[in-house]
Amino acid sequence: MSVSTSDNARQTLRAFLAKYSILLAFGAIVIFFATASPTFLTPTNLFNVLVNNVVMLAIVALGLTIVISSGGIDLSVGVSIDMASMIFVMLLAAGYSGFVGVGGGLAAALVVGVFNAILITRLKISPFLATLGVLFIGQSTQQLATSGGQPIYLTSGYAGDQFNAIARTALFGVPSPVIVLILCAIAVFLLLHRSVFGRYVQAMGAQPGVAWYSGIRVPRELSLVYIGCALLAGVTGILLSATVKSYVPLSGNAFLLDAIGATFIGTTLSRERKPSVAGTLLGVLLLAVVKNGLLLIGWNFYWQQVGIGLLVFLVLAASFGLRRASH
Repeated sequence: MSVSTSDNARQTLRAFLAKYSILLAFGAIVIFFATASPTFLTPTNLFNVLVNNVVMLAIVALGLTIVISSGGIDLSVGVSIDMASMIFVMLLAAGYSGFVGVGGGLAAALVVGVFNAILITRLKISPFLATLGVLFIGQSTQQLATSGGQPIYLTSGYAGDQFNAIARTALFGVPSPVIVLILCAIAVFLLLHRSVFGRYVQAMGAQPGVAWYSGIRVPRELSLVYIGCALLAGVTGILLSATVKSYVPLSGNAFLLDAIGATFIGTTLSRERKPSVAGTLLGVLLLAVVKNGLLLIGWNFYWQQVGIGLLVFLVLAASFGLRRASH
């Protein structure tokens, strides 16, 4: 009896550690950096982490959460970011209003999403190869449109208050980019976890063959998946340009790997290892805290990448290993 009880206790402990490994890792990392750097927990630093490191990456990762839930991948999110940023800045530089700039930027991201959807659902190209091809085409397009990759800078006079309102205002003390993230997170949560569309997406990701024969219009739903991901990336592109008041070619690629890593880290919250909005946001926060903490303790950029890579490996390996051991 005592042996059985002991085994059950160990299995329960393993299951608990597997399910909450990301939360435990986050707590341990916060404690470590709070001890190592006196400025880590200051309000100014935490505010900078949220606005500068979390918001834009989280919006991109939310789009990838939808795509990965459907069983696919989108390597072209950087292109969606860049095309939205480029058209947004070009329109402002040409004298158009901020509203026109935002609409044009989102339309450019929409084109990327539609192109991905056509390649995947009509031409039956695998999501990896299709979005990889769009990545290469998008990079070349930016180079051609900007005379070899020349940045486009804006002065404060462009679009006046409309331009500044995108990234430099606050509502009840909450910065506008954070409000945009909250709205995006709520929208994705409702779509993915509380709608028929979300059930279709989950079905396509879990059993794509069954989804076909159960009456789900897979091409249409997959098209919406990739279009939605591109639009969310486009929102990030607009926020990025509004924050730095410029467009820098190929800058969107910097978000790709971190967004994928955050989404997969977030799967550790689910017993079925499925992406979720809560898990993705926690994964983004974990990566942002690690980047900021390593910077504060003096690690250079290259060692930061090593640290983040090890973190992703350790969290995923610990969660999946403990989950297998608990069964």
